[in-house]
Amino acid sequence: MNVLSALASAAFGSTVYLVTYSTARWLAQLPRRVEVAGWVVTGMVLCALTGTVAVASRSVVVGFVVGAGLTPSVHRWILQRRRYTAGCADGPLAPPSGKRS
Repeated sequence: MNVLSALASAAFGSTVYLVTYSTARWLAQLPRRVEVAGWVVTGMVLCALTGTVAVASRSVVVGFVVGAGLTPSVHRWILQRRRYTAGCADGPLAPPSGKRS
């Protein structure tokens, strides 16, 4: 199994997840008829990508599945972390509280 191919396809799988997530949020804001058409197109694109990956070598398929599988949990963790630091007065994003001498 080629490790570099697996890593590259893991990054690609992660990117596909994030693009699909953003598309889902965007489609949810549109009128129902447009949303349904958007989901049909999104499904077709995802099926084409999955078919392309399935034709590739085994390392590419493994990397793609691992990347797409790990990304949702990491993405949720990042979003929770961002909410926590934005709401915390002592967080790393808080302005300095004391005067500098």
